[in-house]
Amino acid sequence: MMHKSDDPTPRDCDEYIAPLVAFDGDSQAALFAHCTSLSVNAVHEPWNLSPRRLAAAVQVPAPSLMLDDGTVERRVRLLRPMERPAISLGDLAHTHWREAERADFIRAWEAEIAAVPEFTGRNIHVVNGLLLPIWKRLPNDSMRVYRVETDDGERVIGRLVSPAWIAQAAESDAPTLSPPDAFAAVLDGRTVLQLQHGLELRRVRVMGESRVELSGFTDGMVDRLKAMALISEIISWKLRLLVPTGSSGPTILAKLMEGHPPVRVADKAAA
Repeated sequence: MMHKSDDPTPRDCDEYIAPLVAFDGDSQAALFAHCTSLSVNAVHEPWNLSPRRLAAAVQVPAPSLMLDDGTVERRVRLLRPMERPAISLGDLAHTHWREAERADFIRAWEAEIAAVPEFTGRNIHVVNGLLLPIWKRLPNDSMRVYRVETDDGERVIGRLVSPAWIAQAAESDAPTLSPPDAFAAVLDGRTVLQLQHGLELRRVRVMGESRVELSGFTDGMVDRLKAMALISEIISWKLRLLVPTGSSGPTILAKLMEGHPPVRVADKAAA
């Protein structure tokens, strides 16, 4: 389901945040579903009429993009329970998203909220043991010490580090970093991934959004890089190549790293 709103998001909303933070998760979800249902439209996938396949989203304006040919692409953002992707109006017209009645939106939104798992898992890396001799080599972005207990009851006390830091600390001739770990490290914003042939991958702010940009390419590389599914955009009259930040990002980065292997993982502040 989609909420369609042309009103910009308020810039100063501090007075609204405190009461919302005080709500528990169920109350926040119920309030959001109620508010959005007052002016929302819902969408469904007509090729699959199973109620379990209904999806809900609130549609709000998103920054437009200038394409290679100079045309401006109007975009919208779909606010969903667990994601907020941006999509062009042209692409939106070719999807299964459709406007729907308020009751349909409420039903689909609440069904999606109910399907969200209570817990999610992720891999973390902790340096433990005698840390004082290597303390200066640990990342400077966070000095917190974490205490972790495994399912088997083992307790670990140490500093949280990223896969990029591990690859850099154990670096010999070339960093050994998998594409998913490399993508997560760059997307985190503290790491610059340097590739062969002078290419660099880093997180940047473009049109108010965090994007993963590839720099250092030559004119002769552009067509080949675009064939790997990198996105090309003209921003401030300059061609920029970007790796999608969605679920396809690690796969595209794997193709990029296959042709241009990593040569160094650097801290963004020192790069």
